[in-house]
Amino acid sequence: MKTLYFDCFSGISGDMTIGALIDLGADIHLLEKELKKLDLNDEYKLNWEKVVKKGISATKFDVILTENATDNSRHQGHHQDEHHHTHEHHHHAHHHRHYSDIVTIIKNAAFNENVQTMALAVFEKIGRAEAKIHNIPFEKVHFHEVGAVDSIIDIVGTCILLDQLEVTKIVSSAVPVGNGHIKIAHGRYPVPAPATLEILKGLPIKATEIEGELTTPTGAGILSALIEEFGPIPSFNVDSIGYGAGTKDFPEHPNVLRIILGTS
Repeated sequence: MKTLYFDCFSGISGDMTIGALIDLGADIHLLEKELKKLDLNDEYKLNWEKVVKKGISATKFDVILTENATDNSRHQGHHQDEHHHTHEHHHHAHHHRHYSDIVTIIKNAAFNENVQTMALAVFEKIGRAEAKIHNIPFEKVHFHEVGAVDSIIDIVGTCILLDQLEVTKIVSSAVPVGNGHIKIAHGRYPVPAPATLEILKGLPIKATEIEGELTTPTGAGILSALIEEFGPIPSFNVDSIGYGAGTKDFPEHPNVLRIILGTS
C-alpha cells in the first residue's frame, strides 16, 4: 500500500503542495501537459526552482500570471456584489469566474475521472465556505481564492500529481494556522482568515507562536477534501521525501511543507 504523509509543520498552501510533490519525484512534464487541457494556457506560465529555506533544500513552485490574466490580481477578494453590473462576455470575462464556471472548465478538460473528482471536491469545499462567509449563493461565489488562475492551477495540479503517484491513502499531521492579522481586499482579518477556518471545520488545527498566515484557503481545501486521516507519521517504509517552499520566511523555522511517500 502506498501512503502519502503531509507533514504540515509550517502550514500548507497550494504552491507548497505542488512544490513538495515535484520535489518528491512527481512528473513536472506530465503536470505541464495535463494542465494544458484546462485551455487557460495564455493566462499563465509555470516556474519551479530549488531554493534553500533555513538550511533545507526545497522546490519553489510558482504560477506566473501573464498579461492576459493581470486584472485577476486587481480584483483579489472582491465578491460578486461589487461586480454584478459587469458584462460577462467581453474579452476579460475570466476576471469574474464564478464557481460554476470553474466546474465547467474542469469538466471540459477531459481529465481522468480520479483527477476530475478530486479537483471538483476541493473547489466545492472552498466554494461552500466562501458562500457561507459572504452570504452569497454557492454557484455565484467568485473572488480571489477560487477564481484566480493560480488557484485553479494549484488545485488541479495537485490532483494531477496525486493521481500520477497512485497513492492508496493520504494522511496529514494536525494543521498550524498561524496568528495575528492579514490584510485582504475587505480589510484587516484575523488569522486564520474566516474562509480558511470554515474549510478546516472538523479537522485538527494546531497552536503555534508564529505570526502570520500559515495555511491558506487553497491549502485548507486540499486537506479537507483529500486527506483521509490526521495524526502522526504512520508506520511505513520511507520511499521518498519532498520539500515544498512557501513564499514567506520565518526567523525560527523553515517555511516548507514536507511530504513523505511510503509503502506498507
